[in-house]
Amino acid sequence: MKPNQAALTNVDTFVTYLKERLPHHRMDRLRCVAEVLFGILQAESTLHRKIALHIDRAATTPSITRMVARVLHGAGLTQQDIQDVLLPLLPEGKLTLIMDRTNWKLGQSHLNLLVIGVVLGNVTLPLAWKELKHGGNSESRARMMLVGQLLKHLPARRWKVLIADREFLGQKWFTFLRRSGIKRCIRIRANTVVDGEYARDCFASLEPGQIRALFDKVWVQGGWMRVVATLSPEGERVIIASDLSVWDTLTIYRQRWAIETTFSAMKSRGLNLEQTHMTNPERVGNLFGLLTLALTWMLRVGEWRAAARPIRVKKHGRPAVSRARYGYEELSRALRWGGGEIQALPGPLEDSISRARRGRKATCQVLSWLRKELLDLRRKLQQVVEISFQRRFKFSVTTGFRRENSATISTVPPPDFPNGFHLSSSRK
Repeated sequence: MKPNQAALTNVDTFVTYLKERLPHHRMDRLRCVAEVLFGILQAESTLHRKIALHIDRAATTPSITRMVARVLHGAGLTQQDIQDVLLPLLPEGKLTLIMDRTNWKLGQSHLNLLVIGVVLGNVTLPLAWKELKHGGNSESRARMMLVGQLLKHLPARRWKVLIADREFLGQKWFTFLRRSGIKRCIRIRANTVVDGEYARDCFASLEPGQIRALFDKVWVQGGWMRVVATLSPEGERVIIASDLSVWDTLTIYRQRWAIETTFSAMKSRGLNLEQTHMTNPERVGNLFGLLTLALTWMLRVGEWRAAARPIRVKKHGRPAVSRARYGYEELSRALRWGGGEIQALPGPLEDSISRARRGRKATCQVLSWLRKELLDLRRKLQQVVEISFQRRFKFSVTTGFRRENSATISTVPPPDFPNGFHLSSSRK
């Protein structure tokens, strides 16, 4: 099979798949979208002229380049269309979501995207995004609009927790999440006021590797939340406010790195989002939607390939390549040289998520058992009374009591938790 024929065959399959999910779109429009998407995957670039070189059409290169521009300038799929394709692929049950922002600069123009996505293993699949027309941090209003938009299609009962970095603070924002029924796991700044004090003062004596938590919930950003802190070996203090238990807070917050993996796969280490010369925010949003579809396809093919040939693990314990990159290599080879084994979007996103969920469930069960055992041990030690008899009083008929025998009662203090874990009822 010739390379162009193989790509065209896969385009037909993909157009059929999109038509099933988006019946209100015309076939010719979906074909243009599919051809542009395939061009992005083969070119590994977002430049119009490079994408056009990988589209098989009986037209001149400038004509194909203009078609690519029309798709990316608004004639392609909307954010609603992308959600209609992705939401049916999500696993059942509660989902962990992450909010973050990615930005870069082209000349004097700031390109800024606010993104919220669902955690799938060690990567985040974007579900909603908003183009910010300025550089720097986002506003509470923009965040609330983005979450409200996603809640229309993914109700709050499906949200397990929302993870965010210390940029996403604000009393109105925290109150909005609480009233929407969304649990929060958000890192706060060292100068955030926690129950009338700076957060850094509550954990001033924290040592590297230790994990500490305030004993009771405290008033943070207009609501009662639990505050947990740790100090990295490099000396960076991480303070997190959440609606979760102490045991779940840091475990879940570690998943925030999954969205950085997604941005890496979409930018310099993957599809090169930053190469685009478009500066219009809406057009950049359209391009981001197509890259989200490409990322989904890469992940599914990577999962399919890893099941047949597992990814090699290096000496440091991490895989040699990411699932997205592993899938891209196989997908790009199939598009260029033919590969009838790969489907458009093979299977739902159930298999990998179920395995990851089972692993997390087992870890939570072990932590829960360990917590129960530690609390039981502490309770028993507190009840242990050591009675030591020392010769201090001696009874005499003539002189009465003389100091020789006495009973001394001492209580054994409870030990510290292992690994430097402490529950602090008072703050220093």
